[in-house]
Amino acid sequence: MVMEIVCPAGTPAALRAAVKAGAHTVYCGFNDETNARNFPGLNFDRAEMRAGVAFAHDHGAKVLVAINTFPRAGSEAIWHRAVADAETCGADAVILADIGLLDYAACSHPGLRRHLSVQAAAANADVINFYAETFDVKRVVLPRVLSVPEIAAINAETEVETEVFVFGGLCVMAEGRCSLSSYATGLSPNMNGVCSPASHVEYQNDQGALNTRLGGYLIHRVERNQPAPYPTLCKGCFSAGEKTGHLFEDPVSLNAERLIPQLQKAGVTALKIEGRQRSKSYVAQVVRNFRAAVDALEAGRPLPEGMLARLSEGQAMTTGAYKKTWR
Repeated sequence: MVMEIVCPAGTPAALRAAVKAGAHTVYCGFNDETNARNFPGLNFDRAEMRAGVAFAHDHGAKVLVAINTFPRAGSEAIWHRAVADAETCGADAVILADIGLLDYAACSHPGLRRHLSVQAAAANADVINFYAETFDVKRVVLPRVLSVPEIAAINAETEVETEVFVFGGLCVMAEGRCSLSSYATGLSPNMNGVCSPASHVEYQNDQGALNTRLGGYLIHRVERNQPAPYPTLCKGCFSAGEKTGHLFEDPVSLNAERLIPQLQKAGVTALKIEGRQRSKSYVAQVVRNFRAAVDALEAGRPLPEGMLARLSEGQAMTTGAYKKTWR
């Protein structure tokens, strides 16, 4: 079976671009706080979601609706309504993280397929099987902290479909569990959807160099004409004593396209591309590349060489934890 390409869509235009470029599946969210990419100018109102689902279905693609933030106490009705509206709009599945919301969806909307969000940080077969047995979860999005052998071991012990990230932003923490950004900005990645909200980012010219601050903290400095990464604390450049360097990970993007054959052998069902905040042009280019790769693999042809370097953060790429070179 061809591995499913799951592509981001932050706007109706991006959804159409992803589908036309060959996406098997598109994931998107409503333009409210139920969505972990709740940025101004992005996402879908209810009418746009209905139209987007219809367009995708007309072209043989599926739509997953991400309702992946954690409900505020006393305001659960907002999240419950999002689940109901996703079903009404014809979504093929909802992507959920909160255990209470999973219980609500399983009890109140049993016919709506449920996927477990990466925000749940389910990284072993025992917890994945718990979600499957308790809430009838059909697929889990694995966190970006697992190697290929670890993914294979999980798939050997569960019948739940696994979906893994293969391109885009690389979170080096256990998904959604980062306290660094909450400390610097006062906003939670799980509730506000981004570890470095644009409202808290400041760029300053300093004698020809570019300083980047997050929440008032200087976290990066690049010299003139060097590519400037988007500021996240885990990829910041820090000085300690006489040493200066990146603490956890260089400011690079994940690109696992060369690992697609290994991921297929490991039993992975779907390959996920990150980037709901990206342009429709970005989405289309990345989708075309990965669709060509999985089609080539299925046909027994060599994988095409990717042309994605200029689309990556800092114009550099890594396979991240898949090979655990930092261990």
